[in-house]
Amino acid sequence: MESPMDARGMGADSANAQTMQNRQAVAEIARFWWLWLAFGILWILASVVVLQFHTASLTIVGVVIGIVFILAGIQEFFTAYVSAGWKWLWAAIGVLFVLAGLYSLFNPVGTFLALADTLGFLFVLVGVFWMVEAFATLAVNPLWWLGLIAGMMMVVLGFWASGQFLATRAYTLLVFAGIWMLLHGITDIIKAFQIRKVGAMVAS
Repeated sequence: MESPMDARGMGADSANAQTMQNRQAVAEIARFWWLWLAFGILWILASVVVLQFHTASLTIVGVVIGIVFILAGIQEFFTAYVSAGWKWLWAAIGVLFVLAGLYSLFNPVGTFLALADTLGFLFVLVGVFWMVEAFATLAVNPLWWLGLIAGMMMVVLGFWASGQFLATRAYTLLVFAGIWMLLHGITDIIKAFQIRKVGAMVAS
């Protein structure tokens, strides 16, 4: 019969093995911290280019949205590659982004019209999601307040966009794409250095 001491010993060994696996997974992800830094820089450069547009046609907005979707999809594929778990989820999201991007590139006007019709609702939805995420990560994210402020701004922008004309919505969509790219880039750069820090702590 197995004694309680033996059971405790086996439990401790199992816990130690699980801890070691977790440390190895974190160390593996930390090796690719520079990917988030590179993506962050690319997102910021793309936002600078997009925000240079002073006028926007329906086709330009649709093409920009398509490029944004494809870039986001590629990043999700990289996330799936370096992730320790839920690889299928990141890969599935990446596929959806790429398909949406290709559709936008081949049908830019239709994409714009579909987004413009629900622009206010989409802004409010994104804003609420950012605020919920900010409160959900309050304990572990020192920059949670940034997401909260951004979410509140998006909700206000959503209500404003709902009452605008089509031409104004075209320019609003373009500006929103640029601002979203900029925030995405800043977030990725912060993540890069956080991942690098955690990796160094695990290795020490």
